[in-house]
Amino acid sequence: MKKLALVASAITLAFGINVAHAKVSDAEAAKLGTELTPLGGEKAGNTDGSIPAWDGGITAPPAGYTPGDHHPDPFTGEKPLFEITKANYKEYASFLSPGQQALFENYDTYRMPVYQTHRTASNPNWIYEAAKKNAVRAELVEGGNGIKNAAQAIPFPIPQNGLEAIWNHLLRYRGQGVRRFGGQAAPTASGDFTIIGFDEVLMIKYSQSDATPESLFEENMLFKFKQKVTVPARLAGTALLVHETMDQVKSPRQAWTYNTGQRRVRRAPNVAYDAPGTAADGLRTSDDLDMFNGAPNRYNWELKGKQEMYVAYNNYALHSDQVKYADILQPGHINPDLTRFEKHRVWVVEATLKDGLRHVYSKRVFFLDEDSWQVQVADMYDNRGELYRVNIAHGVNYYEVPAHWSTLDVNHDLNSRRYLAVGLDNEETMYDFSVELQDRDFTPQALRREGRR
Repeated sequence: MKKLALVASAITLAFGINVAHAKVSDAEAAKLGTELTPLGGEKAGNTDGSIPAWDGGITAPPAGYTPGDHHPDPFTGEKPLFEITKANYKEYASFLSPGQQALFENYDTYRMPVYQTHRTASNPNWIYEAAKKNAVRAELVEGGNGIKNAAQAIPFPIPQNGLEAIWNHLLRYRGQGVRRFGGQAAPTASGDFTIIGFDEVLMIKYSQSDATPESLFEENMLFKFKQKVTVPARLAGTALLVHETMDQVKSPRQAWTYNTGQRRVRRAPNVAYDAPGTAADGLRTSDDLDMFNGAPNRYNWELKGKQEMYVAYNNYALHSDQVKYADILQPGHINPDLTRFEKHRVWVVEATLKDGLRHVYSKRVFFLDEDSWQVQVADMYDNRGELYRVNIAHGVNYYEVPAHWSTLDVNHDLNSRRYLAVGLDNEETMYDFSVELQDRDFTPQALRREGRR
């Protein structure tokens, strides 16, 4: 944590943490792709060599891979360097979040197999070029509740404050559109579970190859998302539609739901913030999805700096179609034998609830991968200031995009001693990043048609 404080001080002196705008100088932007990675990470490794230099990440898939396959493990022969357990986790506390440490304290069987670090995150070159352009032009709108003058890539590769950092997570590149099948499960204390299956499509307007700051400003749209529940039968056909805006001051998120019992589409203004997540058994909020999503306006955001941390990375074993859901889902936590943790540098962002506003989380601390801006770990605190939930993202490189993205998010509730696993896809058709999507696929009428199928 001493290193974290030192880095935080350096950031404060260099940029001014409370600066509302985000533009950096041409000289600063010139560091992208040289001493910094194209997305703003430190290109060099760390002093003891446990974190290597970034060399471009995965730029070509393993031999034999075809789009549509579950992504094969390029590190299949590797063995753990060591394991962190309840017996020894305090020796590694400086590389663990308080929430991660709480998992060891709560579960005798929780383990972290730690492997050699591989900085595999990568994006297309045109995204790197867009990030460099965004660095000198992107800005936050009033109150930070939106952005302007940015397109395609993360808006703030050299962030000056916590809001800019969390917007990088929200707008990290994950392709231009995707259709994905999968589901979630919330095992009971004994390990019993029911799969909630989803058919989802996501059209990312912000990341389109022809997107410009001007076109995005005019349309005021970041992405459109549609979700239909496929199983179990009692929930099948329930559907959700979300339009996420770029300037949320000008126009907030719009959402609609389709209820099979009523056979009607209704506006759903409460699909946001701490409203319960879809069929999540009360184990996550709406804005927990994808580790954090939606408007950031209920919190004050502070960029605390960087630290080295053990995070779930290159989790191809957990992603494999040779694994069944029953192999993953166990009482208390997922199967540690299928997980992989590596040491990476992460940005630390602390969100504190604003006075007079309501949320079940009074504070949230996010740990963002420097190479991809994916939130890797999120520690959530209740209104007493006690640790409440701990969310872990298990990522892989989706070779055909390419992009680092979570294959499974696990939301741990420390009070109920249960967890929600979101993104189970081992027994499903793999994501389709080549799907062609149109605006007409994301209307309330389309939602009604989808729900009736």
